[in-house]
Amino acid sequence: MAGTSTGARFYRQIKRHPALIPMIGFIGLGMGSAALYLLRLALRSPDVCWDRKNNPEPWNRLSPNDQYKVSPGGSRVAPHPSSVPRPPSRPRPQREAWGTQCSFPSSSFLQFPPTIRS
Repeated sequence: MAGTSTGARFYRQIKRHPALIPMIGFIGLGMGSAALYLLRLALRSPDVCWDRKNNPEPWNRLSPNDQYKVSPGGSRVAPHPSSVPRPPSRPRPQREAWGTQCSFPSSSFLQFPPTIRS
C-alpha cells in the first residue's frame, strides 16, 4: 500500500464503490461553482481594488450608471433598550392557584363521578 499512488487508490475505491461517483461529482460541482463565484467577486466587484498605484481612489471614477451603496450620514442610531426609561408597571391581578376550581377534593384527584348503568 505504501508504494501505490493516490490516483490508483482513488480508482480502486471508485471501482469497488460506484455509489461514490455522484457524491464526488456534486462535491466537485459545488467547489467549482464556489471558486468561480469568488473569482467573479474579486474581478468584477467595484469594492475591490487590486491596483493601488494607478487607481488609489476607485470610487471617484464611478459613472452615474454604476451601482453603489451610500450610507445616510444624518441618520441616528436607536438608543440601547437598557438606557430608555421604562413606564411604571401596574400590579398584576391575583390569580387562583392551579386546581382550586375543581369540584372534587384535591386528595382524591382520580375520583370520577359514578356512572349510571341500565
